[in-house]
Amino acid sequence: MAEADRAAETASFRIYRGIDAPDLNETEKMTLAGLTPIVEAGIGRWVAAGVGEGNVTKVLFSLPHMSLTYAWFKSGFALPLHSHDADCLYYIIAGSLKLGTEELGSGDGFFVGRDVPYTYKPGPDGVEVLEFRTVDAFDMKFQGRTEAYWDKIVAGMDTARPHWDDEAPPSQRPPH
Repeated sequence: MAEADRAAETASFRIYRGIDAPDLNETEKMTLAGLTPIVEAGIGRWVAAGVGEGNVTKVLFSLPHMSLTYAWFKSGFALPLHSHDADCLYYIIAGSLKLGTEELGSGDGFFVGRDVPYTYKPGPDGVEVLEFRTVDAFDMKFQGRTEAYWDKIVAGMDTARPHWDDEAPPSQRPPH
């Protein structure tokens, strides 16, 4: 069987296992774009404020024309306003989030078009989402253009971070 035929066959049917999913940051699936000195410094401050402690993001599945990512954002995680160069469909597995004035929970979702800036705030129990995209690699463009914006993001992380040590994903918690 030719290599191209094997690749087509492999793409026709594939099983993935969550336990084998790499962390998004360990892949080359997401790149940063549109960096300015202020954005770059802000990202550095945001990372130092606990990004790695406040979220888990795994690439569950990836082909050139499709990807599926799992993300768990802990309660109060400060997700900066950003956009991607790909359409994205979000499905909430567990927990809740606030998107603008809308409160969304388990079973809800939202679509964000290519290059549309957005942010959301995880609810009191955090939020677990699935992110569906029609590409396997995409960028992330942060929109915060002032130091004051990044001050607010870092302050949000500083407020939320003390609660994260004992926090489990909402899907693994007993009902209230």
